[in-house]
Amino acid sequence: MPASSLSSLPNPLYRIDECPDLMADACVADEDDSLVFLSLWARDTAVQEFLARLTLAREEQGLDRFHVVTAEGGSLPVSVGNAGRLEKRLARAFRRTLFGSLTHLWLFDARCLRPDKANASALLLLAREASYRRDRLWALTRDTCPLPLLDPWRDPVLERLWSRRMLTELPLALGSLEGFRLALDVPALTRTLGELIRANALTAGTPTPEPLRLAA
Repeated sequence: MPASSLSSLPNPLYRIDECPDLMADACVADEDDSLVFLSLWARDTAVQEFLARLTLAREEQGLDRFHVVTAEGGSLPVSVGNAGRLEKRLARAFRRTLFGSLTHLWLFDARCLRPDKANASALLLLAREASYRRDRLWALTRDTCPLPLLDPWRDPVLERLWSRRMLTELPLALGSLEGFRLALDVPALTRTLGELIRANALTAGTPTPEPLRLAA
C-alpha cells in the first residue's frame, strides 16, 4: 500500500522494514528506542517467523532491532533487546479476507501489566488523551510506590513526579496509544513528601486543587 494511502486512513498502518509482510497499527518505545508495545497484523506464518527471529542471534537472521516505516517515509528504529522481557498475545481475526486469515499480535514489556515493585518502576499504556489519564497514573503510582500515599495528595505528588522526571511520557508513540514511565527515586520522594507534610502542603484533608498539566 503506498504511503499516500496509508496517511489517509483513520488509523494508519506502518510497515516493518525488515519484515515487509507485517503491518503495525501501534508502536510505543522508550528513550533508548527499546520496545514497550507493538501491535502487528499479518498472516500467521509471517507472525510466527517474526517471533522466531526475535529469539535468534543476528548471524542466524535474528532481529535485535527493526525499523518502523511511517506514512511520510521516515524510518524509526526500535530495539528489541532481551526478548524474554516481552509478553505476547495472539488472536486470529478476519478469517476471510483477500489476503487470507490474519493474525493480530500484541508484543509488550511485562511492566505494562504489573509494576516492578522491587525497583519501584512501571510502564503504562493509555488511549491517547484519555479522560481518565490522571486517575490511572495515580493508581499506578500508589500500586508501585512502597510509601503510603493518600488520595488527597494526588495532584501535588503527581506534579512533583513530573517535575523531577520520575514520571515521564515515552517519546515514541505511533497509533492511538501513548505511553508513560514511572521510575521512582524512593529516597528522594521520601524527602519531598516529608518537606510537603512539614509545610502543611499535604494533610489527610488536603483539597484537590485545580487540575495541573501532566506533561509539557
